[in-house]
Amino acid sequence: MSSGAGNEFRGKLALITGASGGIGAACARHLWLQGASLALTYSSSEDKILKLEEELWKLRPSTPSGAEDVLPPPVISTHKADLSHPPDIDRLFSSISQLHNQTGPDILISNAGHGKRIPDIQDISLEEFDYTININLRASFLLSKLSIPHMKAQHWGRIIYVSSLAAHGGGINGCHYAASKAGLHGLMKNLATKHAKDGITVNDVAPAMIGDTGMIPDEKSVEGTPGDVRNIPVGRLGSPHEVANVVVMFCRTGYLTGQSVLLSGGLK
Repeated sequence: MSSGAGNEFRGKLALITGASGGIGAACARHLWLQGASLALTYSSSEDKILKLEEELWKLRPSTPSGAEDVLPPPVISTHKADLSHPPDIDRLFSSISQLHNQTGPDILISNAGHGKRIPDIQDISLEEFDYTININLRASFLLSKLSIPHMKAQHWGRIIYVSSLAAHGGGINGCHYAASKAGLHGLMKNLATKHAKDGITVNDVAPAMIGDTGMIPDEKSVEGTPGDVRNIPVGRLGSPHEVANVVVMFCRTGYLTGQSVLLSGGLK
């Protein structure tokens, strides 16, 4: 196989969790425009996911000349799933099998996350800690466990976790969030080492201060915090589009595995 072979997206299925949010939706747009089929999850914002699906169909890429008889056209499915509830993840994969006729995705983008901003450990309840770990870490473990058999069978797969600057000790959230994202980083490192021989790459992007998201809607929402735009060397918030750029790079670059890209505008 040549160095660039197997890095195209047409005919591949990308599962993107948390697709109704800014980063997940941006990843969906990027991969859809490059010919991937999509399985998009949401937890409660059905109106947002339906609006995104409508937008994507209007952006539907043209089929390359001669490809019509080789590969089916890309399709989109949407799935309501509470990723803190393991049976919902099992049902998600059953639905993918029925709708896409394959047992798992070729590309997993584990993006859905929870991050209630509670800086002081004394204010973090056990329930909040457990819920954050379950959404940010345990769900990625289960999604990966269910995705890897299909990827191994075809000797090709891409797993990308959306982590955080918090995994590296920074950010504006509390230790519960940092612990969940640091665990995600460890999960990535371990799986990357074990599954490189299977043609599966595993990486994470660690964003910080990304605007147009549920956690940080705009610059005003972080005024007076360590993430204040005045503290960011590039002088602005990042965009979901920029996170998606890194995700697509991970998908395209089969020689890159076991890596975390800190996307923080120079913030440490």
